[in-house]
Amino acid sequence: MNRTPLDRLSLIIVIIGALNWLSIGLFRIDLVASMFTNPTTIPSRVVYTIVGLAGLYCISLLFRESAPARDQA
Repeated sequence: MNRTPLDRLSLIIVIIGALNWLSIGLFRIDLVASMFTNPTTIPSRVVYTIVGLAGLYCISLLFRESAPARDQA
């Protein structure tokens, strides 16, 4: 399946968000909050919103049909 640039960007953002959750789960360190001093500041909330929207967009990747394979003969 060919991925569009938006597909790739969304996947990258979701992976970064997942790594942040991993750091929270393992080490109790919220990397986004530490970048912006507090998890309730507006920049932190913007980052969390972008990650959430990217996650919602990635749901659409689950339901896309893959392109049929081309015969090489």
